[in-house]
Amino acid sequence: MKAEILALLRESDDYISGQELCSRFGVTRSAVWKAVGQLKKEGYEIEAVQNRGYKLVGAEVYGENELRSRIHTAWAGAELHFYRTTGSTNLLAKQAGEGDAPHGALFVADEQTAGRGRRGRSWQSPQGANIYFTILMRPDFAPERASMLTLVMAHSVACAIRRLTGMEAGIKWPNDVLLEDKKVCGILTEMSVEREYIHYVVCGVGINVASQEFPEEIRDRATSVEAVYGQAVSKGALLQYVMEAFERDYDAFVAAGDLTPLLEGYNKLLVNRGRKVRVLDPRGEWEGTAGGINSRGELLVENAAGEIQAIYAGEVSVRGIYGYV
Repeated sequence: MKAEILALLRESDDYISGQELCSRFGVTRSAVWKAVGQLKKEGYEIEAVQNRGYKLVGAEVYGENELRSRIHTAWAGAELHFYRTTGSTNLLAKQAGEGDAPHGALFVADEQTAGRGRRGRSWQSPQGANIYFTILMRPDFAPERASMLTLVMAHSVACAIRRLTGMEAGIKWPNDVLLEDKKVCGILTEMSVEREYIHYVVCGVGINVASQEFPEEIRDRATSVEAVYGQAVSKGALLQYVMEAFERDYDAFVAAGDLTPLLEGYNKLLVNRGRKVRVLDPRGEWEGTAGGINSRGELLVENAAGEIQAIYAGEVSVRGIYGYV
């Protein structure tokens, strides 16, 4: 009931009477008073005025009740697990995947002590600054399609940032989300396969939200949402928008069997498009001009001979000629 009360208080510009809350939830005034008291203990500023009721006056307190009061999707995040501190949300999701956790189970942490990026790199995960989450999926399609889920998530995150802030978030193929050509989000997708059957897929996401000092080795290519936006943003609202966008994008992807429904939107966000890139192929590096992606998520690059080659992210990397992008 705490999350439901919180949602009502947030959506109201005026006081909500205790009697109205009692009627809404079918409980006593004492139960409402107790729930409000618990929210106050969590850090919420709630005014209680006699004969008027309750009003939320302070900022959000990022945590389980905040997220439960916001996330009302059909399956993406319908089961929510929140941790103040954990090693890795991907590890938690994989452990749950080995059990009976449902499709769409969401694991969120305020701090990770063992966050990881691609190729085993560590991911800086300080407390109170950013969003760290992993969503568990149990898709019914061939394993070779699972890698495209990373691109689906990148599209969803970029759309969520745009919706919340109005800023022009972009995507560096295949899955880095950028603001002003600097990385603001990283995505790591992992899969468990049994005899060509997907047991589960986990997609872990880290979004830099608060202004912060980054390690020297990434300072020139990393940023945060608030550093670019210039004002505070709600982590709860941003995660809510990501879940809503991902549920929509995932369902469209599954229905089509590929990325066709997202092609136009993804390619509009693709910052590599039209830029010179270096393709880091183990068989030999080469340079070309990036176009958009195809329905399989491959980047189309025109080489010096004018030929279009489809680049698969699992085999090669792409770097900008003049910098990160």
